[in-house]
Amino acid sequence: MTHAPPEVIGSGSPLPGSPAPGSLEEGLWPQTATLEPDGVMAVGGVRIDALAREFGTPAYVLDEADFRARARAWREAFRGGEVFYAAKAFLCRTVARWVAEEGLSLDVCTGGELAIAESVGFPAGRLAFHGNNKSVAELRRAVAYRVGRVVVDSFVEIDRLAAVAAQAGVRQRVYLRVTPGVEAHTHEYVSTGQEDQKFGFSLASGAAAEAVRLVLGRPELELVGLHAHIGSQIFDTAGFGLAAHRMVGLLAQVRAEHGVELPELDLGGGLGIAYTGEDAPLGVEDVADRLNVIVGKECASAGLAVPKLAVEPGRAISGPTTVTVYEVGTVKELPGLRTYVSVDGGMSDNIRTALYDAHYTARLVSRASPADARVVTVVGKHCESGDVVVHDVPLPADLAPGDLVAVPASGAYHRSMASNYNHVTRPPVVAVRDGRARVIVRRETDDDLLRLDAEPQDAESEGDR
Repeated sequence: MTHAPPEVIGSGSPLPGSPAPGSLEEGLWPQTATLEPDGVMAVGGVRIDALAREFGTPAYVLDEADFRARARAWREAFRGGEVFYAAKAFLCRTVARWVAEEGLSLDVCTGGELAIAESVGFPAGRLAFHGNNKSVAELRRAVAYRVGRVVVDSFVEIDRLAAVAAQAGVRQRVYLRVTPGVEAHTHEYVSTGQEDQKFGFSLASGAAAEAVRLVLGRPELELVGLHAHIGSQIFDTAGFGLAAHRMVGLLAQVRAEHGVELPELDLGGGLGIAYTGEDAPLGVEDVADRLNVIVGKECASAGLAVPKLAVEPGRAISGPTTVTVYEVGTVKELPGLRTYVSVDGGMSDNIRTALYDAHYTARLVSRASPADARVVTVVGKHCESGDVVVHDVPLPADLAPGDLVAVPASGAYHRSMASNYNHVTRPPVVAVRDGRARVIVRRETDDDLLRLDAEPQDAESEGDR
């Protein structure tokens, strides 16, 4: 049987936020996503309906080739610098291996993320360990593994890490996290560069300069650079420009006061991706060019050698690579108000809509439809009225129970922030490539939910109490 070639990403769409039948909006879907002649989406050469039959729904479907391509693009754009993949976006053992194989470094922020890195033998020198409240146990683990850089976040941590390093008989390389006082134009919960927030040492108050003095005075610690992160889901480099200006100013102050030129500057991550057709993220080459120019000019003005530039993309690499596939359970029309399409997942597999009022799009991916689009709200199965997956999205009017819908840009923070609310099991992550699919994070089972519970007392034991 001969099949016509599937239509590739890139066609236009007739309605804002609604792709035309037979097309996929460029930049929203994984790079290998296509539509088969019968309207079924395929990712990595594997049809979504086949994935749903084999692995069930909901499921995160991750395009391995896309992930690797994005990692390589960042590495190549920042050649001469260092690219840390921000593990908090999404991490599992397989992804840690991909990151290592593609030549990136890895940014972890908990002992658990470090454990993943250790389990696959991730090169210790290419690890950075973040966090505003690292425990002594976490710092001991990091020092024992010879983590390349610990990003120090408080005065307490300077003493804590110095003691741990002294006990281990090592000199630990560190960055100081600095709050540069830059307001990123993003959601308040993911804006981290302003003064009133929990991370880092304030530049304006003088805390950052004092932290430099303290670290330089501790023989157990080697200060190799400064770090700043101004927020997430940012669509321009203006904030990075101001942050770079202020960070280079601090580098100049360090040289003037201590005679030391720090060799590294980490400007963090936070670049945005497209969640809907209205988002217009910057290309990685453009970002790299702008940041290198900004830092070069600031250093030239200050008479400093240009430090090695580090960045920390997470969402920008993993976010666009993944779609979440759901099965429609009910369609409920409230005349004159709204139509609710209920799917078999919800806020337990994507909390971002409820937490940040994040906006997504969705499309029917299991068949073609001749029906006109109507605006609906896609909701989950949880016992919460705020359990919304996608607000006000055009979907075919003949959408029915059993249909499959997919939500793009699901690769960052969805699985990482997933929960067992209402004792719902978390979905699997299925990696697809070259026509093959494999589970890289398995679906949870009821046994997984019960495994952490202590055994209940039997009735007789309870009665004897």
